Amino acid sequence: MEDTFTTWIDRWGLTPDGEPFTSLGGRLLPVRQDGVAAMLKVSHEPEEIAGGLLMAWWAGQGAAPVLAHEGEALLMIRATGVGSLAEMARSGQDDEASRIICTALDGLHAPRVGRLPSSLKPLPDWFRQLEPAANRHGGVLAKSLAMSKALLADPREVCVLHGDAHHGNFLDFDELGWLAIDPKGLIGDRGFDYANLLCNPDLATAVTPGRIARQVLVASEAARLEPLRMMRWLLAYAGLSASWTLSDGESAVGAMQIAEIAAAELGV
Repeated sequence: MEDTFTTWIDRWGLTPDGEPFTSLGGRLLPVRQDGVAAMLKVSHEPEEIAGGLLMAWWAGQGAAPVLAHEGEALLMIRATGVGSLAEMARSGQDDEASRIICTALDGLHAPRVGRLPSSLKPLPDWFRQLEPAANRHGGVLAKSLAMSKALLADPREVCVLHGDAHHGNFLDFDELGWLAIDPKGLIGDRGFDYANLLCNPDLATAVTPGRIARQVLVASEAARLEPLRMMRWLLAYAGLSASWTLSDGESAVGAMQIAEIAAAELGV
């Protein structure tokens, strides 16, 4: 077994139960601990380490239960269900997939007793990259920037946020239900956490005529939020997403297309 995992296998009494693989966030290995199917994740990225802290803090309410956590290593229950929210959304169950995400987010957003994780990023800090991109490119990014400033100046229902709540980050945990993985770990207006599901599971699905307007109604009802405010967060988030893509030197046509749809729905 590669050195990445050896320390944690020995320390936590793990048995490898599959082949290691790499995600955007680190190295992962399916394991078992006392017969329980689990996933060991090791990452030296600060954002991933912060995400592990938050996963442990959530204590299985809306998120995958954490069995052990130390430094760069996270051991959590493994998702062994066969369901896929992305496939549901593509195959006529889009409304149900959105409702499932909203239910899981309810668990994540619920108040907890005790101190908040120190690693949480304020939502205004998360949006810092949008302004220089909007100043450089204008157009719909300027509309996204104006909307983000208005929303961030008037935060409502401030809570701990997942920060990357799309269909691929909510997995089927069989009898435990659908639970979140891979949070960014933000704190701010609760409405922000619903914007990304409206941009997913893929661009073709997201921009299907009428789909965004429909899912805003579905998600806002499930989340008990104003549809207008959710659409505003979508405009702000889509612009932010475009700014990230542009900073990587890639085309942001998809995110800008979603921002344009949101702007048209809002009449701005």
